[in-house]
Amino acid sequence: MADDSLLDSPTGTLRQALERFPDLVEVADLRRLALDAGRRNDKRPAYVQLAVPDDVVKDLRGRPEKGDLLLFVRIPRQLLERLESRIVLPTEL
Repeated sequence: MADDSLLDSPTGTLRQALERFPDLVEVADLRRLALDAGRRNDKRPAYVQLAVPDDVVKDLRGRPEKGDLLLFVRIPRQLLERLESRIVLPTEL
């Protein structure tokens, strides 16, 4: 597994992995993996139940230094709209 300095900055680690090894990074749409979800209420926190391969469960439950780095990444709708636009804003040059 990566050394601790990479784990201290998950965003930087993700950026480096996507730049250097884009074909090895796995990405999944959580909406397609969701089996169940519930919003927070007085009795419990919000939750999402996902259907994932067994090796992902092993990485979550096992020793962190032995498993893959698993991240939850959220891309805001506003950014998705900018990515789809053909108009380049001055701040994007």
